[in-house]
Amino acid sequence: MVSAAVARTQLASLTTGKPGTMAGYSRDKFTHWAEQGNKCDTREAVLKRDGADVTQDSECRAVSGSWKSLYDGVAVNEASKLDIDHMVPLAEAWRSGASGWDAAKRKAFANDLTRPQLLAVSAASNRSKGDQSPDLWQPPDKASWCQYGRAWTTVKSHYGLTVTDAERAMLTTMIDTCAS
Repeated sequence: MVSAAVARTQLASLTTGKPGTMAGYSRDKFTHWAEQGNKCDTREAVLKRDGADVTQDSECRAVSGSWKSLYDGVAVNEASKLDIDHMVPLAEAWRSGASGWDAAKRKAFANDLTRPQLLAVSAASNRSKGDQSPDLWQPPDKASWCQYGRAWTTVKSHYGLTVTDAERAMLTTMIDTCAS
């Protein structure tokens, strides 16, 4: 994860724009949960990475482990009660530039294990967030705002996605919660 200083620099360099249209959008245009090797798809890879003491069966499904949801601090002991969140939701990416991407770039975005784009969170927190940007939804656990703001900014920066003025203002507020 980048430092707050790097996130501030990334945020300053993002292009400001109005949200694009949802015309042509479909979640299916972002092939997600792609094969990651050893019978594991992206979801299972994230569950393994984000959990503690995760045990997987022969099909790579997480059958035990423990996770802490970043957004609401909820402890979860069953993988089925977790969602894998796209930090920058697919619909939000579409509105901020992904509508012009080819299928390969959309697939890479939806399955990005390198940047902080995917994380295991409680199903309730992910569904509360939906496809909203930080100006419209913030994690209820304010202790997560620093990480959330840095992650969102890093993903938008890497993929050259735009931000709105309100989104930039809230990201600044979130990054300002970082210790230094």
